[in-house]
Amino acid sequence: MSLKDEFRKMVKELSTKFTFSPISNIFFPPFYKGGQPKHAQFMAISLESGAAGISFVLLPDEKMEQYNTLKPPDFIGKDPRGFAFEFGNVDPIKEMISLAAINAICQHVMRESNLLVESAVDSLGLLSISAGDRIGMVGLFLGLVKTIRNVGAELVVIEKQEQLIKKFPNLPITLDATKLRTCNKILCTSTTILNNSLDEILTHCSPDAFISIIGPTAGYFPDPLFARGVDVVGGRVVKNGVQFLQLLAEGKHWGDATQRTCFQRETYTGII
Repeated sequence: MSLKDEFRKMVKELSTKFTFSPISNIFFPPFYKGGQPKHAQFMAISLESGAAGISFVLLPDEKMEQYNTLKPPDFIGKDPRGFAFEFGNVDPIKEMISLAAINAICQHVMRESNLLVESAVDSLGLLSISAGDRIGMVGLFLGLVKTIRNVGAELVVIEKQEQLIKKFPNLPITLDATKLRTCNKILCTSTTILNNSLDEILTHCSPDAFISIIGPTAGYFPDPLFARGVDVVGGRVVKNGVQFLQLLAEGKHWGDATQRTCFQRETYTGII
């Protein structure tokens, strides 16, 4: 079963135990050719319960016309599960929306069940980096490079964007994911779930490696990832859906509208 099949299965299982409120609002940032600027990288879905889910706008330029036809009235009042079950669709726009719906559904369950979600995750995904470690960074977390180097750890950065090699010639960036085999700790962007690269990434990781997946789009239950050997999933939950979508629309920092979350495989007791 593929990773995205596992996510859809998770939504089906939650549906047997919980009732989900309809979509109350949806936000799409403007489309920018050549890639989204930092202030417009995320779209989101909010539910009438106050829960909300985030997704990354990861679309090629040829999808601009289709993207610009998306209108909130076409989503408001509908069951979020209908969109969640599109996860795994070949259309990247449907994939993007489905991830936001999955996050909103999971966060609705967290609210309804009064789940106390750990928030101890740090910016390095609880890797506890020290001198002598070899860190595999999947996706360039530029702000963390100095921190890793300051403790004396080695670093290799796995990227899909070849232009970053020329842009940052002093960084150990490569397109070769097999370099992860020599790393004892892996810090991986949650975007790898959306762009279908995580399963391949994991095949190149040592069985003994400690793997953390982090990013604001990891607002779901971690079961599908823990089943694949991931050790930590660090993401975001939205505390106030109305406020959060307003902040996105204004291009402002999220502030207290979201909270960091942390699921650790060694302490996780399973889905609700």
